[in-house]
Amino acid sequence: MSKYLVNKFLYTIDRDPELVRRYKEDPAHTITWWEAERANQILNCTDEEHSTWLAFTDAEREALRTHDHVKLFEMGAHPFLTLTLFIAMFENDHQPLDYVRAYAERMQHIRLPYPDITT
Repeated sequence: MSKYLVNKFLYTIDRDPELVRRYKEDPAHTITWWEAERANQILNCTDEEHSTWLAFTDAEREALRTHDHVKLFEMGAHPFLTLTLFIAMFENDHQPLDYVRAYAERMQHIRLPYPDITT
C-alpha cells in the first residue's frame, strides 16, 4: 500500500468542501478523477511540478470507494485523516457525536500494536 498516496488523498479531499461533497456522493468517480488529476501533483508546489508513478492499488481504491475507514487504518492510513474527512461527510446524517461513536465502535477489535501509520 502507498500510505503516502492514501493519506494525501484523504488530506486533499478534506481541505475542499466541494471535493468532500463529491467524494460522499460519487466516491468511485471522485477517486478516478483525483488519481488522474491530483495524485501525482507534489504537495505545496506549483501545478507544473509532478511525479509520474503514484497510483492506488485495487485494495486501496475499494476501501476508499466504500468509505471503509477500518480497512484503510488496517492498511496504514492515518486515523486522524479518515476521522476528520468522514466526520465532514457523515456528521450531518447523525445526531451529535453519533458518527464519532460509530467510527470508534467499528475500530474496537483493533488491538496494540496498531498498524504502522508512518509514511
